[in-house]
Amino acid sequence: MFEIENFDIRLNTDYIGRNFIYVEEIDSTNTFLLDKKNGVSISGTVVLAEKQTKGRGRKDRVWYSSKEQNLTFSILLFREYKLFEKLNLLNFSASLSVATSIENLYQLKTELKWPNDVLINKKKTCGILLESSSHGSKIDRVVIGIGVNVNQTMFQGQFNYPPTSIRNELGREIERERLLAEILNNFEFYLNKVMYEPEFIIREWKEKCRMLGEKVYIKEGELVKNGIFEDIDKEGFLLLKTKEGIEKITIGDVSLV
Repeated sequence: MFEIENFDIRLNTDYIGRNFIYVEEIDSTNTFLLDKKNGVSISGTVVLAEKQTKGRGRKDRVWYSSKEQNLTFSILLFREYKLFEKLNLLNFSASLSVATSIENLYQLKTELKWPNDVLINKKKTCGILLESSSHGSKIDRVVIGIGVNVNQTMFQGQFNYPPTSIRNELGREIERERLLAEILNNFEFYLNKVMYEPEFIIREWKEKCRMLGEKVYIKEGELVKNGIFEDIDKEGFLLLKTKEGIEKITIGDVSLV
């Protein structure tokens, strides 16, 4: 059982997570925060669910998570228009928050996979899904969904990258309350950097990406592209070096050749 008091005492933020909603079961934390009918419009609101019946990752992939074992939560940013100009950097901020928290608390080496996965020992421990909704022609809410494999020890199904959990890699059970507070503390720190020092986010992200300079292939649907992972541009897009030159990649699944 998630102990909210234990979490709250470790939270050191101005607004991220200050409005906290805990639910035993929900279809999807992202869907809940995106739906304006639910009446949640406080920026920084966090919804944590012990079980999602329709949890999903990028490209509508199903996200399976054992009940009360992991962290499956979403963060609402409402009318943060300056931040909404840098959506890719919000993705990077979320993955950096998780990676930094794991390293700080458990001294496990992490790496980041473009655009937003967190790996330990080449295995996926966290996925992130950023979604938005608009009012008229303007984005008015962005929801960052984060799933972290914390204490789950067994995984079923087929995966692009083999999954793992912090517990599997560390060899002991993890206190979820402390980890969630640490992630949210770091996320607010990185959001501030997105606003006032975006180049810091790019630099930090690149330091944790082991694919830079390597031969990769990028798959988007049936389309596959090969080349060298040359760099990340200031907007967070992947720059792929091919025989034809440098191509900007805005979407796709990246894997080492």
